[in-house]
Amino acid sequence: MSDAGDDGLSGDGPVDDGLVRCPWGVAPQIYRDYHDQEWGRPVHGDDALFERVSLEAFQSGLSWLVILRKREAFRKAFAGFAIAKVAAFTEADAERLLGDEGIVRNRMKIDATIANAKAAAALADTADGGLSDLVWSFAPERRERPKLIDDVPAVTPESTALSKALKKRGFKFVGPTTAYAMMRAVGMVDDHLADCHVPRR
Repeated sequence: MSDAGDDGLSGDGPVDDGLVRCPWGVAPQIYRDYHDQEWGRPVHGDDALFERVSLEAFQSGLSWLVILRKREAFRKAFAGFAIAKVAAFTEADAERLLGDEGIVRNRMKIDATIANAKAAAALADTADGGLSDLVWSFAPERRERPKLIDDVPAVTPESTALSKALKKRGFKFVGPTTAYAMMRAVGMVDDHLADCHVPRR
């Protein structure tokens, strides 16, 4: 999860509910909800993982807050991130998406998302067994939660290996840093801080 380009405080301020949160999950409300209810919880299923891969790619170079606020528009634009449907997108669909003010209108990222859907669809007919099985095969051993935000790495050996595996299978915008951000988001690692109120899963 990245905060690049945003202080995370626009919209509303910190809430004093007596709960200790990871610093990025304090405010605004959309961050609190995402932190408390979703981030770091295990996510399985090919379409669900495809959504996370796609959103992390769109987030590259932007604030995650931008992506969260546009998430429903992304879902509508990309057919609920159903792999089979996005894999069938045409050049006309790409042009349509470029004109959609509800999403991040970046041609390279749009093209990458469509290409990634095609790559994900192809996985079902391989020994990988599908996107979810492939991604989760790189989950590291359970470890202690970090004590400080500075203890959280940007890249790990597992995220580097996952990035290489995805790129080998035709995925784009899946560098080691993006891969690790996704691993954290989908619960492959637990990077809530040690004093965070969110329980371990």
